[in-house]
Amino acid sequence: MYIENKSGDELNGAGRIGRVRFSKTGKTIYYRDAELQSLKGYGFKSNYFDVNTGEHYWVSGPKKNGQDTLYPDHIEIDEDVREEYWRDVRGVDCDLSVFKSQGSTVGWRAEQYRR
Repeated sequence: MYIENKSGDELNGAGRIGRVRFSKTGKTIYYRDAELQSLKGYGFKSNYFDVNTGEHYWVSGPKKNGQDTLYPDHIEIDEDVREEYWRDVRGVDCDLSVFKSQGSTVGWRAEQYRR
């Protein structure tokens, strides 16, 4: 999964590709020490929060094109999923532990949406 901590700057945070596990009900996501529950649509550029710290996160499946961040930033890949990520998600033979995402806003222009 792609996990980005949004607790500091509301737009950019530390992004990672890592393995998560789900509770039996599927309502809680566990990643490292974080116990994440849904904000149920009430988050600002975040969709989960850590019940222990209150920190907000964006959690989603990793994108095949690697543009997981909202704005350009670096993404770290946890060692235990690195080979699987590059092979199965990105479809390339690579072993980088960090890469630069151009962000999902690349190519977006405000004038396209002005009236």
